[in-house]
Formats: sequence, C-alpha cells, structure tokens
Amino acid sequence: MKNQLTHAIEDYLKAIYALSVEGEAASTTALAAELNIAPASVTGMLKRLAETTPPLVEYRKHRGANLTPDGERAALEVIRHHRLLETYLHQSLGFPWEDVHEEACRLEHVISEAFEERIDAVLGHPTHDPHGDPIPSPNLVMPQEASIPLSTLRPPQVTTIQRVNANDADLLRYLDEKSLVPGSKLEVRAFSPFDGNLTISIEGAEMVVGPAITHHIFVEEED
Repeated sequence: MKNQLTHAIEDYLKAIYALSVEGEAASTTALAAELNIAPASVTGMLKRLAETTPPLVEYRKHRGANLTPDGERAALEVIRHHRLLETYLHQSLGFPWEDVHEEACRLEHVISEAFEERIDAVLGHPTHDPHGDPIPSPNLVMPQEASIPLSTLRPPQVTTIQRVNANDADLLRYLDEKSLVPGSKLEVRAFSPFDGNLTISIEGAEMVVGPAITHHIFVEEED
C-alpha cells in the first residue's frame, strides 16, 4: 500500500488521524487549516481518497472524513516513521527537540521499512518520541494512554508531564528552558479564574503559566 501513496496523500491521512483521534470526523475546514491548503482542494482530495481501491477514507459532504481501516494503517505507518525519526534525530544525532519535527516531515515519506527497523533497533525500541507522543508498534497499533491538559488542573494537584503537543520551535525552546518537558514533575500552587493562569512549582522554581502554554502540555495526575 505505502508504495502507491504520494507524499501528499500520506500527509492527508496523517492529518485526518490527528484530527479524528478523539472519535470525531475531520472537517474540511480543520484539514484546510492543518495542511495550509484551500478548502476546495481538500474536498477534492477527500473525494479521491474515498474512491480509491481500497478506499482510504469515508467522506460525507458537510460531515467530514474518517479513515477506513486501510487508511488508518497507512496513517499509522507514516506516524511511526515520523516519531522514530524524531527520536533518532534527537537522541543519536543531537538535534534539539524544537528542530526534529520539520526534519522528520521531510524524511518520513522516503525511508524504507528496513531503515525503519534498523532505527528502531539502534534506539532500543523506544515507545515515545522526544515530545512524549507514543510511537505506534511495528504491527501499527497505537498505544492507548490517558492524559489531560495541564490547564484543567487546580491546586494542590501534583502531576508529571506526559507529552507536549506543539511544533512551534520558539515555544518548544521556551518550554525546554523552563523544564516543562516530558518526565518533569510539577505542583499546582494557585489558579487565577479570571485569566486561567496557573502558578506552578517545577524543578524548585515557581512560575506563572497561561493558557497559551498550559493547553499544549498534557499530564498524568498522581494518585
């Protein structure tokens, strides 16, 4: 299947998966914004993907698109490539975590399955990428993990950062400087109901973080 797919189709499938991961159909408007493509072009591509053999998406006008089982497998293969590449670039080649996304986007479409397997083995079969996102297994099963946005926590909750959902290099660089990275433990000290700001303690330092940051950080609540 993968050899028959263009880079553009793989990008669409990956975007549909990301937008529909909570069980909702990916809307044309959301896909257009995600891919920076005109809505009319998105509609045309979704119709094509619904008419391939086998179909890769289920598409209904004004109701968005969902991946078929074949489409989901193709999407998970690209996501596995992407997240393994991010991990390899970061751990083995020393790329900062804010730079690995763009590099992985360029490489994810072209590596062979043999190269993917070699990276996986060299890295010791990692389960998460540098941003904390789970890596699909070799048989293309996405690990199921529960996490909640940091923005939903209230004092005096204590938690561990599980993943950071962001690709903006400046934001990732800032989060790294503040130790707001996967694996860091933090305590919520105060909440401001008027602006949604949280006062947190992390790595011995206290700071105030607003929704522009807390909505990108996903955490596990400690028992």
